[in-house]
Amino acid sequence: MDSAITSRMQNHHHCRRLSESELIDLAQTGDHSAFGELVARHHTAATKIALSILRDRSDAEDEVQNAVFKAYEHIAQFQREAKFSTWLTRIVVNQCLMRLRQLRRSKLLYIEEAVSSDEALTFELPDTRRSPEDEFGRNQVSRLLEQEIRRTPLLLRRAFLLRDVEQRSMPEVAEELGISVAAAKSRLLRARAELRRRMTRHAGTVGPATLTA
Repeated sequence: MDSAITSRMQNHHHCRRLSESELIDLAQTGDHSAFGELVARHHTAATKIALSILRDRSDAEDEVQNAVFKAYEHIAQFQREAKFSTWLTRIVVNQCLMRLRQLRRSKLLYIEEAVSSDEALTFELPDTRRSPEDEFGRNQVSRLLEQEIRRTPLLLRRAFLLRDVEQRSMPEVAEELGISVAAAKSRLLRARAELRRRMTRHAGTVGPATLTA
């Protein structure tokens, strides 16, 4: 077997044994295998989130790929203030929102009112935009989200924070709340619907993307 291929295979197997923190360290020094392993660990979740927003598998897969490319470009700037999965999710959501905005401008967009899956979903925009206008829009959305999350009833807010902000699994959310998984899922959907309703008052019927249009 070619020595270069053997080396890559050994590196790949080595990366699979590393912790996420160790992989990030290596990825930030330019290790492609480490970055690939990071993405592989979260690719399925990222695709589910993109699909829940775009409702089209091909579009979702395209935007996940675009998000991965952006994450690769900016991995050296990742400050670890949140988990890598949360950071990647924000980039994926931002890519999906931009595609929705493009579709809306082409008069081809409609958005369903509720997200029915139990996958984590966030509307925060990442720090990948560079113009002052885009940065202002991102900050505006973040401030409004924080404001409306605080105003959401505590019973619903805790379910939302545990699942969509802290990225806990549904069994963990249920255990923390002292209720069944089914009840936790129901509470989470109610929390998302409540937050969507609150954000719609600010953003209009097409969602948070209008705040930065």
